[in-house]
Amino acid sequence: MLERLTELESALRQARGGGGEKYVARHHARGKLLPRERIELLVDRDSPFLELCPVAAWGTDYPVGASVVTGIGIVEGVPCVIVANDPTVRGGAVNPFSLKKTQRAGQIARENRLPLINLVESGGADLPQQAEIFIPGGAAFRDLTRLSAAAIPTVAVVFGNATAGGAYVPGMSDYTIFVRDRAKVFLAGPPLVKMATGETVDDETLGGAVMHATRSGLADFVAEDERDALRLARGCVRNFRNPGQSRTYGPEPKFDADDLLGIPSADLRVPFDPREILARILDGSEFDEFKPAYGPALCTGWGAIHGHRVGVLANVRGVLFSAEAQKAAQFIQLANSSGIPLVFLQNTTGYMVGSEYEQGGIIKHGALMINAVANSRVPHLTVNIGASYGAGNYGMCGRAFEPRFLFTWPNAKSAVMGPQQLAGVLSIVARQAAEAKGHAYDEEQDRTMRFMVERKVEQESAALFLSGRLYDDGVIDPRDTRTVLGMCLALVGTGETAQFGVFRH
Repeated sequence: MLERLTELESALRQARGGGGEKYVARHHARGKLLPRERIELLVDRDSPFLELCPVAAWGTDYPVGASVVTGIGIVEGVPCVIVANDPTVRGGAVNPFSLKKTQRAGQIARENRLPLINLVESGGADLPQQAEIFIPGGAAFRDLTRLSAAAIPTVAVVFGNATAGGAYVPGMSDYTIFVRDRAKVFLAGPPLVKMATGETVDDETLGGAVMHATRSGLADFVAEDERDALRLARGCVRNFRNPGQSRTYGPEPKFDADDLLGIPSADLRVPFDPREILARILDGSEFDEFKPAYGPALCTGWGAIHGHRVGVLANVRGVLFSAEAQKAAQFIQLANSSGIPLVFLQNTTGYMVGSEYEQGGIIKHGALMINAVANSRVPHLTVNIGASYGAGNYGMCGRAFEPRFLFTWPNAKSAVMGPQQLAGVLSIVARQAAEAKGHAYDEEQDRTMRFMVERKVEQESAALFLSGRLYDDGVIDPRDTRTVLGMCLALVGTGETAQFGVFRH
């Protein structure tokens, strides 16, 4: 685990380094702040900031972090989603991964009814990648207007360029703040205007802060510098309705969080008891287990995290049988009847296969569990603490089932099945095909194929690979699990009454 955490820290250093020392120094020399410096001045002093998808684009040709910082912070006592362009990375240009990352931030704002603050400094779309950005990118503007229509406030603070499509970020925000002599907001810059119309015009006349404050009306406030802009942004948030959630605390767990580093095995095939995890994240290490003698491969029960009541579903052994699936569906219904959020701790290889289990109804019972997860209306929080393979990923509320938040431990893996199983299936299919044609099977080629497939699946199921493609909201240190879940629970509220689909018995 410590080795995996070292890999994670290396990736995080890359993300925090932005475009590198040369471009960071150039940015500072212009009197500008870096995105994380802007966020630090925006949020309340000494309050937490939960960064989301920090290693987006890891393992791709794009910079780690995807040229944008997103997360949740407290501003004037109000939890807010914050999106900050990183202008040290290709001028803050939007690439396919930064688009996905900002859209995920908008989704979190919508689902949890959190104000959205955009700290804007971007040259717009990274033009060589326009084919992957232009059409899906329109959803970002659609979602901004829908937030406003849902009475979820939006704020845009423009520190520099916001050109072309980027101009619509302030254009569609409820509150706009432009930095004097720095903000440049226009659909087309001076060179393109010259080409299109023949007009010669300078940046300030075309789209400067003063022009937009006095002529176009796009700027609500003109800030004297970046710090003043952040002060004005805090002033806007001060007027938002604060839900007034009382800050809750719970007794600390009785067991040391450092133990979480050693509880999972380095070999995912070796099971471990999730109750050992719960004893180190639940308030007072207290867990009221539900139906402990039935479906023992799935642990379900009630507890609290930082004073927030939760229902927990945690895999004890990797495989899910019919009893576990039925138990899960009943437990999810109970949580919905009480409006209690659910926490899923994934460590599953999927639903059991074989003639005995097929005849026993594993498909309909797995479908029952997946039905319950899909139609549950209480908030779901998911943490992959080991394995998340096959349909077990769906039944344990994987990304496709839209948990409010999903985090991953550095040791965790996720794929359609394990590397050895997948390579073995391909080998069997190839062998049968050769036999059907009457050909001799090439054993040496088979060994090479299995090795290559296993290595590929191993790489593509790793936590950093999946997080780099935004299949979670971040890889976290296991010791931070209680803190991260507590922050999320403070945001998600409770659920509404669920209307479940028809359960097949």
